[in-house]
Amino acid sequence: MPLFLTRNLFVHLPATMINSILIHNCSLLTGSGAQLLPDAWLLTQGDTIAAIGQAHELPPADISPATTIIDGQGMMLMPGLINAHNHCAMTLFRGLADDLELAEWLNGHIFPAEARHVNEAMVYHCTKLAAAEMILSGTTTVADGYFLEHQAAQAFIDTGMRAVAAQGVIDFPAPGVPDPSRNLKTAAGFLDTWQGRHPRVTPAIFAHSPYTCSNQTLQGAKKLASERGASFFIHVAESRAEQSMIQAPQGTSPIRHLAALNLLDPQTTCIHCVWLDDEDIDLLAGSGAGVVICPQSHQKLASGTAPATEMLRRGIRVGLGTDGCASNNSLDMFREMDHFSKTQKLSTMEATSLPAGQALTCATINNAALLGLNNTGQLLPGFKADLILIDMRQPHLSPCYNQDLLVYAASGADVRSVIIDGHLVMRDKKILSFDVQDTMEEVRKLAEAVMQARPDGK
Repeated sequence: MPLFLTRNLFVHLPATMINSILIHNCSLLTGSGAQLLPDAWLLTQGDTIAAIGQAHELPPADISPATTIIDGQGMMLMPGLINAHNHCAMTLFRGLADDLELAEWLNGHIFPAEARHVNEAMVYHCTKLAAAEMILSGTTTVADGYFLEHQAAQAFIDTGMRAVAAQGVIDFPAPGVPDPSRNLKTAAGFLDTWQGRHPRVTPAIFAHSPYTCSNQTLQGAKKLASERGASFFIHVAESRAEQSMIQAPQGTSPIRHLAALNLLDPQTTCIHCVWLDDEDIDLLAGSGAGVVICPQSHQKLASGTAPATEMLRRGIRVGLGTDGCASNNSLDMFREMDHFSKTQKLSTMEATSLPAGQALTCATINNAALLGLNNTGQLLPGFKADLILIDMRQPHLSPCYNQDLLVYAASGADVRSVIIDGHLVMRDKKILSFDVQDTMEEVRKLAEAVMQARPDGK
């Protein structure tokens, strides 16, 4: 069994492996805060990063003749980005209802559209469309929360994405669960079906919010997730009006409501957390619960700016997501990092708040930890081979002094090639893992039905 050793980083590998890829002649960023390595190379074996090095350190001599070799001249190799909150199937509703307050957007447009149009085929094809957008823009892992999540999980498998797929739980009739009294049984069946079934799909539970789930449902969903060792996600404190909608006894804030129900622990991830006070932040920090911020969704819905700088200062695990297409409307995590850093500077009136490197950490290392995927988010031997190549030979990326450029100037359009789990899913901007045009055609047909169902036909 050979030992690959370079720059004091090593991993044991079986003598015979498949899907070997060697990327060379590139600059390499192993992770946020790390020094850029010029003239670097990286070797994958199977689903794993086997070795990294620079030009003066030769790759292992026993590379297979079948190894795929990629010349990375003019490119930067970096960890694939991780989107820690998305509703992938909602690509169908992108642009359906813009420029509205959260309550009107949800109750007047999104919930009715979901009741009318969400079915198994819609979730499958629209999740594939989201996967195409994410792959093209450099996202290799996503945390998805929606209904009919069996179909979403299959879509992630068929597109080559890595995903934490969370079955939605809500206390009114929902797609796939017309009887709300069966929502926990449906979620349990989802966990039982997918736990250990596929190496790129991790099942989880997504309770919609404390204002759409009763206390009993919230506690039941959390108990189910804990018993199965699964992550538990929940929207919370997204809007100022949320407190008045929560079922009593509610404490004095949505976060204190969750704490009173014993829902906060390291396996819980709270999505949004825009409206927090000092006591809320203390509760989150003390519980070990994680937080995911969705800056562009918060901006578009005028929800506010989450106090991420203060949460990070107090040691809370803070990650980053796009939210769904209907409220963002983009799934480009490069854009999200840029907005994240700049909105924190504006809200604190401190130019030093949330520097670029910290935004990149949130989109890679922090997100991986929040999702329980501690073997991705960095380019290190032994980690999963989830990586992207950025084409730096462009005016807006020249010159490049450090990694800050990735946050403040790069975009998903700069991604050239993508490797997920050791498989080349996109090369030279062409997705190889599935037929994107076929997927777009299927979604176009679904969108026609949405248009025909609208009262104004627009």
